[in-house]
Amino acid sequence: MREPVDVLICGAGAAGLTLAIELARRGVRFALIEKLASPFLGSRGKGIQPRTQEVFEDLGILDRAMAAGGIYPMVRKYSADGSHEDQEVTRAAEPTPAEPYPLPLMVPQFKTEAVMRERLVELGHAPEFGVELIGMVVDADGIEAMLATPEGKQTLRARYLVGADGGRSLVRRTLGIGFPGKTLGVRAIVADVVLEGLSRDRWHQFDGNGAGPLAICPLAGTDLFQIQAPVPLEGDIDLSAAALTERVALHAARTDVTVHSVAWSSTYNMNARLADRYREGPVFLVGDAAHVHPPTGGQGLNTSVQDAYNLGWKLAAVLAGAPEALLETYEAERRPVAADVLGLSTRLLAGFKTGDNRRTREVQQLDIGYPASPLSLPSPADSRLVPGHRAPDAIVRGAGGSPTRLFNLFKGTHWTLLVNGRSTFAPSAGLHIHSIGPGMEIEDCLDQFARFYGLAEGAAVLVRPDGYLAGISAGDGAAVLRAHLDPYCKLGGNPRL
Repeated sequence: MREPVDVLICGAGAAGLTLAIELARRGVRFALIEKLASPFLGSRGKGIQPRTQEVFEDLGILDRAMAAGGIYPMVRKYSADGSHEDQEVTRAAEPTPAEPYPLPLMVPQFKTEAVMRERLVELGHAPEFGVELIGMVVDADGIEAMLATPEGKQTLRARYLVGADGGRSLVRRTLGIGFPGKTLGVRAIVADVVLEGLSRDRWHQFDGNGAGPLAICPLAGTDLFQIQAPVPLEGDIDLSAAALTERVALHAARTDVTVHSVAWSSTYNMNARLADRYREGPVFLVGDAAHVHPPTGGQGLNTSVQDAYNLGWKLAAVLAGAPEALLETYEAERRPVAADVLGLSTRLLAGFKTGDNRRTREVQQLDIGYPASPLSLPSPADSRLVPGHRAPDAIVRGAGGSPTRLFNLFKGTHWTLLVNGRSTFAPSAGLHIHSIGPGMEIEDCLDQFARFYGLAEGAAVLVRPDGYLAGISAGDGAAVLRAHLDPYCKLGGNPRL
């Protein structure tokens, strides 16, 4: 019998690691197990969307992730006659004070997860590799999990269990949660390779020379390229360097591209599926265990990270004394998002088949919100902000003269209250209160806070720990915000920033 924990996380991919970081910096007792004997070495997911970059900033890993990767190159589309045309994947955009990260970042998944593990170690934790959940019993006090470990079978008690164990989730199947959807009739290969014959400043896409499309993308931050191509629905696929060289020659009608080695490869069938529910008692599903998408649009990893980001602070709050009902908002907020993402990814796949690689603002996930959530108070009639939507960033200045950003005020495990003028709120644990105005703690030196938030004198806006607006009040509405906040404003036993 292992020492009990509050939360057992099954799966140390991007979703499991995000949840672990969230719990670690809130002082929650948890175990993070991964059945693989060592970290995942492939680049199945490589796009970090703008909203996820904001999440990474809060987790303290954005600069490391940016240093580990780079921006997406332009697409070079080749025609059958050998000519080509260059296209932007995403329209170039400049950062704005409200949206500081306008473009997707390319980081191969194995590098993203390495950055996350490094952050987790800083917080005093690490995944346990080679440890697999093989069974569980749910009772009135939580879960008794049976584990297969290198030392033999072990038992672990946990108050909550989170299945971050992928599309074939044992947790989901054990609970008997349905996973409806459809197989999209597309089987594909993905391979990380060392090759010569193509430049690294373009994402090379070939119409297939009658054999089907093929894409070869340089993986930022590495010397590798990623090869993607559809393959027959049945039969074994040779993914050796020699076979991939032949495949490139077949699809691209070129013999000057040589694959020298294969670092990782996989064959997979594209699916669009969504779990019937995200919770069964003390057990939750996050990431691919709850939803699987075609890879078009770079949505899967990002949606998974944001699932865990949403669930983490809520688990910690309930463990610290917040009402259990807070956990019901996880599915209420995140399942509709996944349903929308399934539709988006499927539409983008249809466009990709016809040669349309354009990605619009909706892939950036900046407009995702939870206005219908029980955590979102009704919006005042004259408000330009909507509770449940993402809180905008802005450049401001501290009273000491140093510039800062609203995102710096939000960063951490707390709720945040921004008051336009002098605050009348009483301080409380888990809440950071900032008065904004001339001669106050924070000065709106560029008038950005006023433009983006539009608060009347004395009005306040309450921001959740995950950066979404919870409520807006006029100067006489402080009691409403306080009554809304108090049940949920709970921290773990030993918060760590």
